[in-house]
Amino acid sequence: MARTLVPLLALLAFGASFAFNTIGAAMPAFDDHPGQLYRLWHVMTNGPAPWAWNRGWWAGYPELQFYPPGTAYLGALLAWPTTGVLTLESVYVAVVWLAYLLPGVTTYVALARLTGSGWLALPAAFVALTLTGGVASGVEGGVHVGMLGARLAWALLPALLTALMAWVDGTAPRPGAAVAVLVALIVLLHPAQLPAALALVVVAVLARAPRVARVRHAATALATAAALTAFWTLPLLAHLGETRPLAWGALALGDVARPLPLVLLALALAGLVDHAACSESQRMAVWWLPAAAAVTAVVRLVFEPMGLRFLPSDRVVDGAWMALIVAGGLGAARLVRHLPAAPPAPVLGVAAALVLVLLSLPGATLALRAGEAPWPPLRTVERGLRLLDFWTALGRLPEGRILFIRSGVPLVHGSDWWRPHTHVTALTPAASGRDIVHGTFTHPSPVAALVYRGDAARAPIRRLAEQLDGESLFGAPLTSLADSLAERAERLGIVAVVALEDDAPAVAGLAERSPFRRRIALAPFVIFARDAPVPLPTPGEDGTWRLTLTGQVGAWVPARVAYYPLWRVDSAGQRLEKRRGDDDILEVRLTQSPQSVDLRYRAGAAELIGLAVTLAAVVACVAAAWTTRR
Repeated sequence: MARTLVPLLALLAFGASFAFNTIGAAMPAFDDHPGQLYRLWHVMTNGPAPWAWNRGWWAGYPELQFYPPGTAYLGALLAWPTTGVLTLESVYVAVVWLAYLLPGVTTYVALARLTGSGWLALPAAFVALTLTGGVASGVEGGVHVGMLGARLAWALLPALLTALMAWVDGTAPRPGAAVAVLVALIVLLHPAQLPAALALVVVAVLARAPRVARVRHAATALATAAALTAFWTLPLLAHLGETRPLAWGALALGDVARPLPLVLLALALAGLVDHAACSESQRMAVWWLPAAAAVTAVVRLVFEPMGLRFLPSDRVVDGAWMALIVAGGLGAARLVRHLPAAPPAPVLGVAAALVLVLLSLPGATLALRAGEAPWPPLRTVERGLRLLDFWTALGRLPEGRILFIRSGVPLVHGSDWWRPHTHVTALTPAASGRDIVHGTFTHPSPVAALVYRGDAARAPIRRLAEQLDGESLFGAPLTSLADSLAERAERLGIVAVVALEDDAPAVAGLAERSPFRRRIALAPFVIFARDAPVPLPTPGEDGTWRLTLTGQVGAWVPARVAYYPLWRVDSAGQRLEKRRGDDDILEVRLTQSPQSVDLRYRAGAAELIGLAVTLAAVVACVAAAWTTRR
């Protein structure tokens, strides 16, 4: 026990030291973190249904129906029992710490099982904990930037490997319930890791005979996982046309052409020496690497050219990275076993970790210390940007949404779009009660595509919002915004436009050639506001959204809320016709003018069936576990 516990404690000691000096105990405000906190707030405010309507962003959107909800659910599971004791910010920080530490822990457990030595598992676990360069789920992307779901799902891949070992080695007749649960969690946290998980299950099926029975057992486990996630995946697939693929990245093979990954690949190949002496679990770990690489190649070379970009290859490749770490760690341990006079395992483990650290220095492959880029806490950003005063000023404006010129706010001076920044304005709906358009990270809603490109068509969103900040809006240069905004603002329900001081000269015409003539300076923000309110649909106590519309009888009039199939429109008990506008705004055909309309948002058939399937799967799993236990 001590031989296993001591190296794990050493790994956790490094991880805790790094996390304390970077994340700390305060809510981070760098890059995506404020928006991820908002999603947690959304669950706590609107409930856990993934199709629950988020009115705060993009003229409304079912926020967690088209973004993996697992991280927000995890935060909510921690927040609900501690409401009144811990703040949402404190709960979120705990999730960030967990996301950082978990890949190292799960990799360590898997390799300790495979190698029989905690010290020999330590080097690869250290790589999984600190890997950063070129890996979206690494420390930079998964922790610093805030893609927590991707990193948590990535961390569960070694856990899935561990859960499959008993079945592969023949000590269990079929995959345990943990396999189905882990696959389901991977899907809910980030489906981009699902291809690597499926590749691992396929390798486990092929590990031994009889394969026909093993295919049946694996299919049962995967079907159970699918049923457990049906409450999310079934409505997602049914309404896939209501979202836009995010396809700005590209798989760069150059990320692998660095010393550390090349050495890991060499160690993985060396692990094939005396392959016949490997256990079935060890063979599974070795063959997982080519299987995950093959899946990534299929996504990159087949699916993406066909236009299927909902699982981009630059995210899918992270699973191959994890398979490389595991195979490399196992290969190194097996080579050590063949040494005629090997040093003690603690010496070997520490020495190997130090060698990997040296190999990581070219290209900064591992995150070994806090970098020069800031990891600022939210309270510091709030104070520096005077956000409390800014949100108070927005709260005093007439009714209507707030349009942000930029997706975020830079944290340093410069002109590079990738310079350190924060999407802290994403918290505006929670902090000020004002609905916003833009002001948050790159988003898959059709209205977001409208803001980025000038159209809401189904084509993928191929440019990051940050690349457009200060340059264009609605697909046109900022200098032309004053001449084109009036009609869009009326349909989107915009009552004010927020720019940064750097953008003020480009949009100065708003105060001269648009309804937004009132200018409020609140450095670093400049607010251009209109005096008259723009009525928006507002929910009543019964959940019905009410709005009075005017226009010609028989005309299609915008309801100033994003279109979604779950909307139903009534007036005086009569159903009204609805349709999707070219800008993805819900339009209603008037039968009289003015006309008071009731908008009702309710779960549809796909939502109810998916929920029923998940509940049935949960009951079946509990019953099976109870029967097995008895």
